[in-house]
Amino acid sequence: MNKDQVNGKLQDIGGKIQEETGKLVGNTDQEVKGLANQIEGKTQEKIGDLKEAVKDATN
Repeated sequence: MNKDQVNGKLQDIGGKIQEETGKLVGNTDQEVKGLANQIEGKTQEKIGDLKEAVKDATN
């Protein structure tokens, strides 16, 4: 695993927590921010996957 994969996964998990917290307290803004963080985290994780695939292909 590389840094992008780890950081992306952590951001995705944090976004899920933020979204659920927003739901629990009835704060739509927090839900939306949580969803945005999840998307950003998944994107970063996919970039990390791509980097890993390129590294594996060149070795």
